[in-house]
This record gives sequence, C-alpha cells and structure tokens, in this order.
Amino acid sequence: MRLRALVAAALASALTLAACSTPQGDTSDTDRSFDVSGVAKVDEIAALVPQKIRDSGKLVIGASIDYAPAEFRADDLQTAIGYDVDLGKALGRVMGLDTEVSAAEFASILPGIGTKYDVGISSFTITPERLASYTMISYVSVGSSYAVKTGNEVGFDPDDVCGSTIGVQTGTFQEEELKAFSTQCTDGGKDAVDILQFGSQSDVTTNVVGGKADAMYADSTVSSYAAALTAGQLEVIGGVRDAAPQGIVLPKDDAELTAAIQQAVQHLMDDGTWGKILDSWGTKDSALTTAEVNPES
Repeated sequence: MRLRALVAAALASALTLAACSTPQGDTSDTDRSFDVSGVAKVDEIAALVPQKIRDSGKLVIGASIDYAPAEFRADDLQTAIGYDVDLGKALGRVMGLDTEVSAAEFASILPGIGTKYDVGISSFTITPERLASYTMISYVSVGSSYAVKTGNEVGFDPDDVCGSTIGVQTGTFQEEELKAFSTQCTDGGKDAVDILQFGSQSDVTTNVVGGKADAMYADSTVSSYAAALTAGQLEVIGGVRDAAPQGIVLPKDDAELTAAIQQAVQHLMDDGTWGKILDSWGTKDSALTTAEVNPES
C-alpha cells in the first residue's frame, strides 16, 4: 500500500508539471510553448472588442489547467501552458489585449462565462446541450480514446465496456458518453459501467496506473499525452473514436465579443499561427481551418 501511494503521488506531481513530450514519449523538452510575441495587433478586429473589455485591457480566460497538452501547469506549478493557452495569448495579441488565464475546476467554468470569465478555452467539445446555453467557436477537432495499464492485464475491451471500471474527469464530454454507454449496457441486460469521476485529469490517470480503474476515457490528445508522461505505464487502446470539434465558449448573446473572437481565430488560422502552435505541441493534425460560430455538432 505504501509503494502504491508513493507511485500515485509521484505520478500526480509529474502530470501537473510541464514535462511535455511528443507522442513517442520523448520527455526531454519541458516546455513547448509557442512564442506569440510576433503576432501583431489587427486594428479592425481590436475595434470589435466590447468597450468594457477594452477598458480593462485584458481578456480573462477560464481554464482547467490540468489537461495536458491543451492546458496544464509548468514546472513552477503556477504558470499555465499548453496549446489552448498559447491560442489565448495569440488572440490577445490580435485584439490588443493582455490575457489572464483564470484556473478553475472544469465543471465550474461554464457557469462563470460572462461574469467571472470573458471566455472559456479549455477543451470544450461542442455539443447541442452546450450550444443551448452558450455561443461556441470551433478551432480544433479532437476525438476520444481509452488508455489502460500497459499490457492490459485486466482484458479491457474498448468495444464492450459493460461491467468495466473507467475513470473520467467530471464535467467532460467523455463523462456524458460513459453514462450513456452504461445505460445501454443495463438496457441490454449487462452490468453497468462503474464510472469513477475525478475533478482533475491527473487524478484520473493516477487511478488507472494505481489499478483502481481498468481504463481512463479522455480526449485523444490527452490519452496519448498521459501515456507518454507515465513513461510506458499506460497505453492507448482502441484508437481514436468519434473526432469532433471543440470550441471557445462565450456568453450566449454577446454579439460584439463573438465577432471579435471569431475573426481573431480565423486570422490566426489564415496566417498559419494556429497551425504552428499545434505543431509545437505535436498535435497539428487536430487543426481546423474555419472558425465557425455554433457549428452543428
């Protein structure tokens, strides 16, 4: 039990550090953040920013900084890094604003959009439920995937999850999916999925390595990155499933901010900056080329 606790503690620390890696597991590069200092302000886009935000001089971004490689903590355990963080900084440059990443538990970000946060950039999959309450602008396409302890000694089957114990981060699209899978299992006379919910992705990963969960279910980029960070203790199984767009979240009826963000994202796509940001994190294939407002999911 002591050894297991030590392994879990060490892994939890490692997952919150900026030990960035390629999908092949090279952990020598500790920070692959893209330098956005060369991104210039675009006056026409900056003029679209609501006066209240212009007066404040900054864009406040809600993010759960525990979801590598999209948003997580650097070696100082304070600084937010990741491709979503780089995108936020680049958007600020285009709009002539500083950016502030406000760390929060994932499930608490959406209720704070428009009050505590100007926008949310934190790997939000675009879903009809979210579009009913918020405006979303697409910028990246990410699927879902399972990861298990290397060797899969428990025999986890990604195509038949009934009766399995699966870890997932609270408030994510994958949590919703697992609940639906579980219902399908019980409706078919099989055992329900035992869903272990955690507030942070690092806790999810720790519990798979520690053997409490048979598998974890997360964004495909996250599962691959977790496998790399655990130095071979985890492996992705079953491939990428149901790739879907993720979006920046904005208040439902803020037309000015929506126009500013949409045009800023499209500008970064068109001039190649967004592709370079994703490439620096090894995820260039996830890039979208059109920043669409409220796309059909």
